[in-house]
Amino acid sequence: MPLTLLPLPHAEVLLDPDFLPPAAAGALLTELTTTINWRQEPIKLFGKEVMQPRLTAWYGDPDARYSYSGISLTPQPWTPALQLLREQVQQVAGAPFNSVLLNLYRSGQDSMGWHADDEPELGPAPVIASLSLGATRRFRLRPRHPQQLLHEAVSLALPAGSLLLMRGPTQRHWLHSIPKTTALLGPRLNLTFRLVTSQ
Repeated sequence: MPLTLLPLPHAEVLLDPDFLPPAAAGALLTELTTTINWRQEPIKLFGKEVMQPRLTAWYGDPDARYSYSGISLTPQPWTPALQLLREQVQQVAGAPFNSVLLNLYRSGQDSMGWHADDEPELGPAPVIASLSLGATRRFRLRPRHPQQLLHEAVSLALPAGSLLLMRGPTQRHWLHSIPKTTALLGPRLNLTFRLVTSQ
C-alpha cells in the first residue's frame, strides 16, 4: 500500500500501515530485540535528571552524531539488517538517511513524552521515517501553538510493519508522543530514520 497523506494543517504526515508483511515484521522484531546493543540513558526533564522510560540505541554513518535532551550520541555501525531496512525506507520515502534511532518500549508503561524532532543537526525541514514493530501503540500528535492551528490532538494506531513519514513543516508546527497505557501489551520497537547534518 502506498503512503497516504493525513489531513493535518501545516504538516506532511504520511502513513503506510502495511509497509512490511506480518512474517517479516515479526522476524525483524525478534532479531533486533536480541542483537541490538540497547541502553537506558539519563535525560534532563524540567531541570532534573531521570532515566528514559524505554531502551534506546543509535546506529548510523560514522559522522552522524546527534544530541537531544542532554544526550550526545555517537553512532554504532550499521548492522546488515539495519542497512537493508535503510535502503527499503529510503526508496519509499524518496529521501536519504544516514542514521536511525531505535526505541524499545518493553511494556505499556514505557513511553515517549511530547516533543518535536527539531534539533539543529536535523535541518529546518527534516524527513523522519518511523517504522513500528511489535505491539500496536497509540501515536499522538498535537499542535505546538493551538491558538494558531485551531486543531485538536490526533491519535493514530501504529501496528507492526507500519511506516509513518513526517516531513516538510511538521516538526515546526506539531509535537508527538507515545503515551503510557494500562493495557497488557508486549514489546514495541520503533526505528526512526533521520539525516543528520554537520553544524
